Amino acid sequence: MKLRLYNSAAQFSAACREVRVQGGTLGLVPTMGALHSGHVALMHEAKRLATHVAATIFVNPTQFAANEDFGQYPRTLDADMTKSEAAGVNMLFVPDVQEMYAPGDTTRVRVSGVADVLCGAVRPGHFDGVATIVTKLFVLAGTCTAVFGRKDYQQLKVIERVVSDLKLPIRVVGHPIIREPDGLAMSSRNAYLSAENRRRACAISRGLSKAWQIFESGERNVDPILNCVKEELAIEHLKLQYAELAEANSLELFDRQSRLPARALLAVAAYCDKTRLIDNVVLGEDLDPLQQSAAHP
Repeated sequence: MKLRLYNSAAQFSAACREVRVQGGTLGLVPTMGALHSGHVALMHEAKRLATHVAATIFVNPTQFAANEDFGQYPRTLDADMTKSEAAGVNMLFVPDVQEMYAPGDTTRVRVSGVADVLCGAVRPGHFDGVATIVTKLFVLAGTCTAVFGRKDYQQLKVIERVVSDLKLPIRVVGHPIIREPDGLAMSSRNAYLSAENRRRACAISRGLSKAWQIFESGERNVDPILNCVKEELAIEHLKLQYAELAEANSLELFDRQSRLPARALLAVAAYCDKTRLIDNVVLGEDLDPLQQSAAHP
């Protein structure tokens, strides 16, 4: 089926509704574009789970602070359309800002708890923007299976909370992180990296891997696990924004005196030159990040 492009929210919503009227099911993949193999994996998963796939491309202004990269965020619509069609996407929704935020728009979706730590603590208002735009997309798409990448693990937990609390008819699926062969988590922002910074950025996944290894060997104290990440980042002179261990569902942070349970989130945000990168591993659940890159080349 040929890819159909929609710019109108009303037309996109009608097309999604028609899928269900005809007896089909809908898989939804919300993105901000600049698609890479990680996004394509989400599209393939949506296609596996539903008869029709809708993807969205919208660089959402309300999740960017004034000093962040909204204006510079990569926009590659022609290439994105080609990749979407090749991945089996049936409908691509590409609205402009006015279509999603009409003049006078003041309503925001605010999630407490899971949105207040990690990225939420250092990017005030970010998850209000995420929760708001994703809720709007869910309203337009209607009943569907929505697939999100686990690289943005906190975002996934925020969206799960929105769906649960608002009783939305959405099934949320988290897809494993897709990594480059050297372990770097795939991200649209990787396009900002020079060849040298691209090499340096791999310190993040190396640190996560070392932390994973000592956790698997039985380490349950917080500091030794966090130090694995901090030491690797220091070698490549990356600027650590945070490295934290948290309960994997609630995202409640473990303090330095805690002993970790059998499953815990290790999340990292760091700057490589001016590029902010995030990554994570769920200890006790995920593969070693460097093994993960072999499993998902």
